[in-house]
Amino acid sequence: MELSQLAMFKAVADQGSIVRASELLHCVPSNITNRIKILENELGVSLFIRKGRGLIISPSGRLFLSYANKILSLCQESQRALDPTAAPSGNLKIGAIESSAIGRLPRLLSKYHCLYPSVQMQFSTGDWSQLLSDVVDHNLDGAVVAVGIEHADIESAEIYKEELVLIASPAAGTIREPEDLRGVDIFMWPEGCPYRKSLVNWLDLHNVSSFITSIASYGTILGCVSSGAGVSLVPRGVFEQFRLIGGICGHVLSDLLPVQNYFIWNKHVEFHRAKDKFAELLKEEFKDV
Repeated sequence: MELSQLAMFKAVADQGSIVRASELLHCVPSNITNRIKILENELGVSLFIRKGRGLIISPSGRLFLSYANKILSLCQESQRALDPTAAPSGNLKIGAIESSAIGRLPRLLSKYHCLYPSVQMQFSTGDWSQLLSDVVDHNLDGAVVAVGIEHADIESAEIYKEELVLIASPAAGTIREPEDLRGVDIFMWPEGCPYRKSLVNWLDLHNVSSFITSIASYGTILGCVSSGAGVSLVPRGVFEQFRLIGGICGHVLSDLLPVQNYFIWNKHVEFHRAKDKFAELLKEEFKDV
């Protein structure tokens, strides 16, 4: 069974005549007749009832026509989807670290949906190592991470640098230097988090030791900090969201350097318009960050 046979069958069914179908398809009637006979032999049924010089579609033909219409429609849709001038469509699976999902991506995701409503997006969060694994295994089309990754299957693009903000309750007073954190409880994401690594390196550089409690939830971290139990270091995007809730103050320390965030994707996927447009929107949205 070939697509050209289905197109001929549909044309004859729609026109009710092989001659008119041949004019529509710009081919000789005998070619259509032979191709439909081959199709009928392959299916084991008569698709048309011959009546004089015309044709009437048979009950089997009507059933088969419904499937032929779906198949031809899907073929046309696939061609449109691959057309470089067409709007993106289909499924898009994007992942991100929790900080990006909270602080930077909500507005962008909404904007993307408005621009490309035909794309069905699936969004998930995870730590950078899991996101990397999912992109390599094609479980995700792309992901936002906060570490530079060198991997044989991965391409990446810089999207924004995330300034780091130390958050504490107003009762904690002003925090100006590392010494102010000596002996203070600190709540951070578990080891492997690039923001935790920045804090640990910064404290080590200044010979300051503090106990770090691992909490894999920014909501819980906020609750601990706002209650006065300790402090945390978060990306500015997260701080801006937390500040709206209240109960915290932010302290920017000059020698805590910003952390570069990246968009990663599998380099072996040559064409994915929905993912490519998402990457373009990321760069445009955060070009000044």
